[in-house]
Amino acid sequence: MAGMVGISGCSETKIDSNKVESMLETVKHRGTSEPIIKTTTSAAFGCVGFSPEVISQDSHPYVIMDGMLYRDDSRQEMSDTDYLRKQYLSHGIEALSKVRGSFSCAIIDEDECIIARDHVGSRPLIYQETLQGGMMFASEAKALKDYTDCVEELPPGHYYSTKEKLKQFNEPSPGFKLPHKWDTSKESLNKVREVVIQAVEDIVTNIEGIGGVSLSGGLDSSIILAIAYQYNKNIQAFTSTLKANPGEDLKYGKLMADYLGVKLHVYEITLEDIQNIVSKAVYYLESFDQDCITGFIANYYNSRLAKEHVDSILVGEGADELFGGYFRELDDISDPEEQERVAKKLVDVAYNTALRRLDRGWMTNSVDYYAPFLNPSVVTMSHDIPLDLKVYKPNGKPIEKWILREAFKDMLPPEITWRPKLRFARGVGVDDQLEKCIPDNLDEEALEKTPRSKKGITFQSPTELYLYRIFQKHFPSDYEGLTCRWDPFS
Repeated sequence: MAGMVGISGCSETKIDSNKVESMLETVKHRGTSEPIIKTTTSAAFGCVGFSPEVISQDSHPYVIMDGMLYRDDSRQEMSDTDYLRKQYLSHGIEALSKVRGSFSCAIIDEDECIIARDHVGSRPLIYQETLQGGMMFASEAKALKDYTDCVEELPPGHYYSTKEKLKQFNEPSPGFKLPHKWDTSKESLNKVREVVIQAVEDIVTNIEGIGGVSLSGGLDSSIILAIAYQYNKNIQAFTSTLKANPGEDLKYGKLMADYLGVKLHVYEITLEDIQNIVSKAVYYLESFDQDCITGFIANYYNSRLAKEHVDSILVGEGADELFGGYFRELDDISDPEEQERVAKKLVDVAYNTALRRLDRGWMTNSVDYYAPFLNPSVVTMSHDIPLDLKVYKPNGKPIEKWILREAFKDMLPPEITWRPKLRFARGVGVDDQLEKCIPDNLDEEALEKTPRSKKGITFQSPTELYLYRIFQKHFPSDYEGLTCRWDPFS
């Protein structure tokens, strides 16, 4: 993983180099290696990562990547960045449609700069076009705030080029044969199992140092832990809970860890912890959305705990969006076609809400994280599975993520296999605590006086008004557009 920054299309290279150094300082938490900065006649760019391989060799085109590619060749021959560089030299911009991965990247050629993001948007990328026809880009918006008052988030499945501007690129092939005839048969369950296991294997056998799993005790992270344990019997698990009132995650996390005989580390979050992190949470998340902030806090303290023991971790994010975890939202829709549309939209809107709080929560503490459920093969397979097998109703009562539960029930305790979904922050116990951290004068009356932000975003509570005021201290007003709502129905 990496933190990337760059400026392209400006002739004042020396000034740009100084800017890049300053920009890189704001995202240095996204890696543990020494910063790498390069300058050319038309660009200055740099990165930090967990190894020097986040940037390609010393000649045009340069490639920087945050994330990983899923490849069929031997990884010992070249890094992911050099592999993408090779594909780009052979296929040009079409190379983006020929690689499978969870990534964002920058390609700096002699007369063009290109930034791109995979179709899920699993890794962040922010940019702004400059007056000279070039652009500035960074993994996080905070790197740009001293140089531009307005930024854009690169949409998933898009690239931005200093020559072509913003364009979409085609999805790569899934890596296995589709369509499959989906039903309740053992064959269908085995297909789900095979693809998910392969997604975990792709990571643990190709990435050095995967030492742990973020374990909520829910279905998704428990599946990831059970699979990872097959490859590494010394894998560790990490969970967080509210010290004053432990959430359900602790109970089920202990159950899963004991079931496998895995060491479970537990962080007990206090109200003081939450008070101490609120302002930093807004800064690192680059959002004042209350739901995202509570999710960030839970991830932050889990990652801080994990950092004491490991450098890289697996997470279970993505399965809810892909396998019908939000069945209550879907169950209220009577039109089957609309249900399918909203189910697909759940994935499309995750990048700037659920996946952002995941990314910032772990990278803030310099912990490298990987999400097997976001593997393009898993995503493509999930789109092919009918909704009635994700939300199965054998007796009229819906069972969310049914096909995933059935595929892995022999690897899990039954209490976890059939445990209902809980939001991570609720399972940890953080959900109701944030409102205890706001000043007494920020109440419903204050919300009535200031119901919206300067750019017209309606606040959902006095707590969110408080978070917005913190946001204003950190970022220019036009950065409000980075605050997004989880809304798959629009």
